[in-house]
Amino acid sequence: MLDRRDFLTSTAAAVPLICSVGGKTYDVSTAREVDEADAAAAKTARPAAKAAQSEFPTPEPAPGGQVREYWIQARSKRWDIAPKKVDEWMKNRITGRTKFRAFVYQLMSSGFADPIGRATMPGPTLEAEVGDLLVVHFRNADTRLNQAVTMHPHGVKYNPEYDGAYMGDYTRAGGFIAPGEEFTYRWECTLGSVGVWPYHDHGPNHTLNTMRGLFGAVIVRPKGAAKPDVEQVLMMQSFAPQVTRLPRLFQAVNGRSGAGNTPTVTASVGQDVAFHVMGFDSNFHTFHIHGHRWKDPTGTFVDNPGFGPNETVTARFEEDNPGRWLWHCHVFSHQDAGMAGWYVVN
Repeated sequence: MLDRRDFLTSTAAAVPLICSVGGKTYDVSTAREVDEADAAAAKTARPAAKAAQSEFPTPEPAPGGQVREYWIQARSKRWDIAPKKVDEWMKNRITGRTKFRAFVYQLMSSGFADPIGRATMPGPTLEAEVGDLLVVHFRNADTRLNQAVTMHPHGVKYNPEYDGAYMGDYTRAGGFIAPGEEFTYRWECTLGSVGVWPYHDHGPNHTLNTMRGLFGAVIVRPKGAAKPDVEQVLMMQSFAPQVTRLPRLFQAVNGRSGAGNTPTVTASVGQDVAFHVMGFDSNFHTFHIHGHRWKDPTGTFVDNPGFGPNETVTARFEEDNPGRWLWHCHVFSHQDAGMAGWYVVN
């Protein structure tokens, strides 16, 4: 008979993870080693102050652009990976514990006055057009893990002050936001920013905290471009048991596992539909929608493109095929462990 810690250790052995924090590299293959890495992150000292922000020009919108302002806080919360306790695809019951302490970004009203809806995984999608400036007021509101966290974006333009990355002795102001602190990021949306990009924690313990849920999406459109009628961001991720303290590995999309728990996307014939799919773990994935195909950036029709960590694929098409369809990662061990969902076309 295994006690709880031995059981967690045995189930985690198949999910190797490496993270570097506090001047040491941890092979976090057990719950105990995750605890050690978390403790090192909590003890990581604030780097010495660098040059003032005025060293760099303050980013502004391009002529004709707008300021797109967001207020976002990071906090930990209890999260249920499978609230329905069943995978509707194969009618598999999901037994045992499915809740863990996640770390998520939450959209707030101006001045961090009130939450706007529930904290979600992924975090709020940031939207802008070419020429706009994303101004993101960020607060570390966590009271449990006691670690500095950040927001680091892909795809947009910024000077080093707004990188949102911990870099040891070279860390700038936006790269170390301790609990209770705030910082405002300013990110420019240039012609080269058109697309769908991730953002995520890049603080001292970014590997573990991203795995806990600190990630989201940035969508930058061409100036004046129409939004799709139906638009869905899907982030594929595995939840390792040594991090969640749950008795098994969960393959998840947007923090949920199993059809009916993962997002059910609905559309109607004739609508412009876009799925933006990202990888948010150390694995490679594919994205497949039954009964559908679309053009990739080269103009070739595809129905199961592959992508790696922090890469994005977009499936965009005019809907013409009504019915209930599966979407899923086509890595078989991923889809069968929960990385799938429903697409319902009226």
